[in-house]
Amino acid sequence: MYYLALLADEKNATEWAPDSPEFAVAVARHQAFTERAGSAIVGGGALYPSTEAATIRNEGGHALITDGPFAETAEVIGGFYVLEGPDLDEVLNVARHIPEAIIELWPMFEWMPVTDQKGCWMALLREPVAAAVAPGTPQWDEGMAEHEKFGRLAGSAVHGGGALYPPDSATTIRVRDGELLLTDGPFAETTEVANGLYVLAADDRESAIALSAKIPVSPKGCIELRQIVDFAE
Repeated sequence: MYYLALLADEKNATEWAPDSPEFAVAVARHQAFTERAGSAIVGGGALYPSTEAATIRNEGGHALITDGPFAETAEVIGGFYVLEGPDLDEVLNVARHIPEAIIELWPMFEWMPVTDQKGCWMALLREPVAAAVAPGTPQWDEGMAEHEKFGRLAGSAVHGGGALYPPDSATTIRVRDGELLLTDGPFAETTEVANGLYVLAADDRESAIALSAKIPVSPKGCIELRQIVDFAE
């Protein structure tokens, strides 16, 4: 089974520019983790600072674009992994070694592997908790049909993505002084929680925003758009 691990920390605590010495140190820590985790990692990436993010909402049929992440919370997402394992316990044994302060772990209903992440952006879909639906329900099927339409519209610009199970399936991981602390649900008490993501290829920020604005979300949902760091640069 696949799991999405959203890596978070206190705002500005680990948000460094990719060309900074601090970022290089963080990359080295994650390289050590990836060597340890091995084939359990099937996707992921570091993200540019949240100051370069964009939030996209649908307001009356029009896209409302604001700079920055989706909400003013104490924590921000700095990267993500997609992990594979037979069950939650096995994945927790891997995820506990991720060098971040907070990890939001979500079981994935499906995952389309990313083969090429160069020039890509992560479009993280967020929905109100009350709008969450379970796989196999008519509402879920209706939503999937809308995403299939988006997939046909976006074509080769879609380089990967996946859907998440409802928020009551999420687990928040914190490690304090070597002790593993687990809590049910997402890490932050916000009105909107993750419910899926796309990895999209775009030439620039404006193109990425224009494409992401076509992703179907609920009336009160939004998309948090973040550029993925290209380590080949």
